[in-house]
Amino acid sequence: DAELLAVAAKGDLTKPAVLRAQTERLLKHPKARAFTEDFTGQWLALRNIEFTTPDARLYPEFDELLQVSMVQETHAFFDELLEKDLSVLNFVESDFAMLNEKLATHYGIPGVYGPRFRKVKLTDPNRRGLLGQGSILAMTSVATRTSPVYRGKYVLSTFLNTPPPAPPPNVPSLEESNKDVKVPKTVRAQLELHRKNEPCATCHRVIDPIGFALENFDSVGNWRDKGPDGAPLDTAGTLVDGTQVNGPAALRQAILSRPNAFATILAERMMTYALGRKVEPSDMPVVRRIVKNVAQNDYKLSSVVMGIVESAPF
Repeated sequence: DAELLAVAAKGDLTKPAVLRAQTERLLKHPKARAFTEDFTGQWLALRNIEFTTPDARLYPEFDELLQVSMVQETHAFFDELLEKDLSVLNFVESDFAMLNEKLATHYGIPGVYGPRFRKVKLTDPNRRGLLGQGSILAMTSVATRTSPVYRGKYVLSTFLNTPPPAPPPNVPSLEESNKDVKVPKTVRAQLELHRKNEPCATCHRVIDPIGFALENFDSVGNWRDKGPDGAPLDTAGTLVDGTQVNGPAALRQAILSRPNAFATILAERMMTYALGRKVEPSDMPVVRRIVKNVAQNDYKLSSVVMGIVESAPF
């Protein structure tokens, strides 16, 4: 804006105090809304929810208003962390959500009325953080069922920065690999059968336990205790590092056991957004310095932003 251009013209942006003050001012500017929308769209792939089409016969409650509300929830959640300068670990584990009546009703949370989004205290540990939000859960499902594979891959890529390799050529799909046998009813049983194909097994051992831990959430983010077949869900699994998880709360704790790893991927993704290019190996010393400073400042979101703004690459 005009003020920033004037400060830049005088050469004052080279002064750390001025640079910090201008950054803090601009984060409160109405145009900063674009930062929320574009960064969450890029980091969380939130734009993909536009291609989410749950089967209307199975999920009649999923309409355009609910889809829009899910996206707005994630935007409002990011805004709350930014405005209140909260810890980035809230992206994984938070004791609040940003809800309106439509979403609260969908999640089974009472006492929220009207279209306005507001901060709501959460009592259910399973609903906390981004992995309890409908936007993430819906866009990592397919039309007729959940997808432990999509969800597992999403968490590996977005929260742990360890994306699985692309599948080798000619690997059969879940349906194709099971076409000559009696197909089990549950997705978990089908995947266990699928993993008997050796080319599939290596990656699925890493991906599937994460996806199974989120199986209590259906394709549109509703909580469920039983699968479509009426049998209790089996959400237990072992992560690649040997950690036992059983359900979303345990999965979150596993991610939080390495807070700097999560802070690192957030810093990398935000730097990618800020620079307009991928983070290169030569940038990693800068990223590590930022993360070290973030850890010393209670993992506050402002520490990530300021670390990037003050960095040499930026």
